[in-house]
Amino acid sequence: MTYKIAILPGDGIGPEVIAEAVKVLERLRSAFGVRLELQSAPVGGAAYDAHKHPLPEPTLQLVKQADAVLLGAVGGSRWDSLPRELRPERGLLTIRAELKLFANLRPAMLFPQLASAAALKPEAISGLDLLIVRELTGDIYFGKPRGIRQLENGERQGYDTMLYAEHEVERVARVAFEAARKRRKQVCSVDKANVLETSGLWREVVTRVAKEYPDVALSHMYVDNAAMQLVRAPKQFDVMLTGNMFGDILSDEASMLTGSIGMLPSASLDAHNKGMYEPIHGSAPDIAGRRLANPLAMILSAAMMFRYSFNELALADRIERAVVTVLDQGLRTSDIHTAGTKKVNTAEMGDAVVKALE
Repeated sequence: MTYKIAILPGDGIGPEVIAEAVKVLERLRSAFGVRLELQSAPVGGAAYDAHKHPLPEPTLQLVKQADAVLLGAVGGSRWDSLPRELRPERGLLTIRAELKLFANLRPAMLFPQLASAAALKPEAISGLDLLIVRELTGDIYFGKPRGIRQLENGERQGYDTMLYAEHEVERVARVAFEAARKRRKQVCSVDKANVLETSGLWREVVTRVAKEYPDVALSHMYVDNAAMQLVRAPKQFDVMLTGNMFGDILSDEASMLTGSIGMLPSASLDAHNKGMYEPIHGSAPDIAGRRLANPLAMILSAAMMFRYSFNELALADRIERAVVTVLDQGLRTSDIHTAGTKKVNTAEMGDAVVKALE
């Protein structure tokens, strides 16, 4: 079959890294006969500049009709003065909501070749392989009411609402338990149940769902302790399950265990495994256009697309092996460069992965 892929370059380094992922897709199409239909559209700040909206209607229709979406990155300080509803990030949040992408999968695996570039000592992280499953369409980012109001004394007060319904917790918990069944059969649910009513319900529902998976061990951990444990003993975790805001923070922390945030892909899935795939790094406007960006997280996101949305496991494996090959060759972008390795730019790294596909 032909897979329809929406390509959303976005802002900052987004267009640079997604260009390298597209190189990989085009080589799979030309050399291996993979039937792909690629169509690009603007999103984020670039879309606002061109269309005065971070998610123009044609872009929204494209992502709805596609089988999967590849996203570069959105955002940048140049758009910070816009009204909140017109900022680049609103386009990303709207896609997640419109496509009902409720489960975010963020693997944090240390490639052995990058042990010396990681933030912790090699003996603490050697063999690291954890998966963070983050609920993506609820929590304080989407809860209402929200806003800024004026109190009787004239002072302004900002407020946001953290909330979760039972069905939202149930469905993302099942994603975590199913993933754990294919790994080491351990789920650690992260919350703040000692303080937050929302987390109290979260823990209750996760515990109930766990009964459906007697072969998977469930533990619970408060988010502040989880943040500490990630830097103290990260290899204790297999699958970490958590809400939207906590997952946002913990997954960025976990990225530094792997050597660079430029190495981490992610998948955001709906109930039928249609997904949006993106590196977890931001738009990094400070290095945009300088050919410094690491495209490997974007390329690995494409591998996740073949694995989760298309069930093309052999193609996913091929892409991932190609990334391992270039690391074995000692090629490094500036974020992972260490003594004794060869520094390459964004396009050179992408070209090396394309060559290694064969």
